[in-house]
Amino acid sequence: MSDTRIRAFTDENRTESTDAEEREDATTCPECGARLETDTERGETVCSECGLVVEEDEIDRGPEWRAFDSAEKDEKSRVGAPTTKMMHDKGLSTNIGWQDKDAYGNSLSSRQRQKMQRLRTWNERFRTRDSKERNLKQALGEIDRMASALGLPENVRETASVIYRRALDEDLLPGRSIEGVATASLYAAARQAGVPRSLDEVERVSRVEKMELTRTYRYIIRELNLEVKPADPESYVPRFASDLELSDEVERRARELIEAAREDGILSGKSPVGLAAASVYASALLCNEKVTQSEVSEVADISEVTIRNRYKELLEAGEVVTA
Repeated sequence: MSDTRIRAFTDENRTESTDAEEREDATTCPECGARLETDTERGETVCSECGLVVEEDEIDRGPEWRAFDSAEKDEKSRVGAPTTKMMHDKGLSTNIGWQDKDAYGNSLSSRQRQKMQRLRTWNERFRTRDSKERNLKQALGEIDRMASALGLPENVRETASVIYRRALDEDLLPGRSIEGVATASLYAAARQAGVPRSLDEVERVSRVEKMELTRTYRYIIRELNLEVKPADPESYVPRFASDLELSDEVERRARELIEAAREDGILSGKSPVGLAAASVYASALLCNEKVTQSEVSEVADISEVTIRNRYKELLEAGEVVTA
């Protein structure tokens, strides 16, 4: 009995001494035995005496931001992904994936699948506990769907989500559909961001009619005091030129035609989409690039008659002589 205890005690001492030696080796230089220091700027561990580089390309586990006082540090410190207005809970809740697989990619058993389905059900109930959260969830999902269909960037989706939240907080939804207010918010956000879409384009991906969209849009703009400038025809030119696979020279000439028309006072009262489409068509002809009125009409979603009328006005304003 005593020999067994002595042997066990000796093994423990031997293990502890070995761990202590390994820790000491990790903090001392293998060449001269001096203390090691960590260079955070270069990501290296070097010897303080001889300068030997023991480790390099170390992982920086610190934050990606800098703080110069304790208040700024408390303000910037965070855990997890950043919050977003594009989700009804701002991305702070847990989302349980629909794949019935574990962390290693193996399929779950029948009992585990039932348990996970039950957890998903209760998680969904807790995420939308009242009518306001359910409203937000439906509306923000609609905004994300329409923005994806229209090819709008993330900043437009974020702005549209903020506009809808303001409308909901100020009780502007009674008497209006969730889809109508969501569509109007996205349309306003696109115009504010300088990447507008025409009413016909928005109506095509929306679940509301054009008349309801325009009526709701005017109401939202008026009640929320949103500053939305009239759409600039030049903001449509890059997209039309890209869809028609035209050169940069065509895009530059189209901008010049629109600027000449602005100085001549022709833009007032005219559809910006029609002016942009006509300028792209006219500049393509001036640059000897082949494009038809029907192709421009299909891309801009306007009639060929509108293109012909605006086309003549733009050429007259730009004092361009055609053959």
